[in-house]
Amino acid sequence: MINVKNYLSLVKFSHTIFAMPFAIIGFALAAQQLTSAATEANGPGSPAALSNYELIGRFILVIFCMIFARSAAMAFNRYLDSHFDAQNPRTAIREIPAGIISKESALRFVIINCLLFMIATFFINSICFFLAPVALFVILFYSYTKRFTALCHLVLGVGLSLAPIGAYLAVTGQFAVLPLLFSLTVLFWVSGFDIIYALQDQAFDRSQDLHSIPAALGKTKALRVSEILHVLSAICVIAAGWYGGFGLIYWFGVAIFCGMLFYQHSIVKPADLSKVNIAFMTANGIASVAFSILVLLDIFVYGSFFHHQSI
Repeated sequence: MINVKNYLSLVKFSHTIFAMPFAIIGFALAAQQLTSAATEANGPGSPAALSNYELIGRFILVIFCMIFARSAAMAFNRYLDSHFDAQNPRTAIREIPAGIISKESALRFVIINCLLFMIATFFINSICFFLAPVALFVILFYSYTKRFTALCHLVLGVGLSLAPIGAYLAVTGQFAVLPLLFSLTVLFWVSGFDIIYALQDQAFDRSQDLHSIPAALGKTKALRVSEILHVLSAICVIAAGWYGGFGLIYWFGVAIFCGMLFYQHSIVKPADLSKVNIAFMTANGIASVAFSILVLLDIFVYGSFFHHQSI
């Protein structure tokens, strides 16, 4: 009998809190854009390109896609790295090296989630279905990158950055600038905090000839790289606010998001990694959730979002 709790732990389901809110932002931007475009074309009260029921159905499919894709990626990472995890005292308690879940079961779980992801995209639209293999390649390929490049953190960032643009495509079927800016925000943000998290394994990675920014540059320089990436993330989220013409509520969200970026760098030092988990989970969880809530309020409640003809 499958122990759901073990598999939720295997894929660190709580970490969905990072990319999921940005996917919801991308979906909300697209839904509001369709409504505005329909109103401008046909006058107030005219129907949007998708009915409310269709939007709800599409939203549910997007959420499923996020869950399936992330579960496949995390389980595959645990499957592929189980040998290294067994040798690392920090990770030896994970489900596969601890014998809680077998490697074969983990691989089956990966395959099932990949198939479910493809099926979900099929029911969304053709562009999402055709791009689904590309998305799967990116998120699964990440697990190999630590074996040959210190830029593995950026590959992880790219994988999670697909959330807002993917959700936008699910509604509109088109690429656009604003969701791309949010995707860049996620790319630099995730890459930066993944470097901070990797500080814990610097010595182990070097001993196993695994690649990471901390292993390549040392803790002090790695933190500088993380800071640069987070500055770029802040620039992108500010650029999105300017380009999208958002209102005051959005800028409160930006202040919280950037504040959490600054906070995590203030508590993690090269000689003191005791607060890495607070920086990784707490600070970034607050950054993502609080920011997304305020963006959604700005879009739907306060109505201050300025709709471009093509976002």
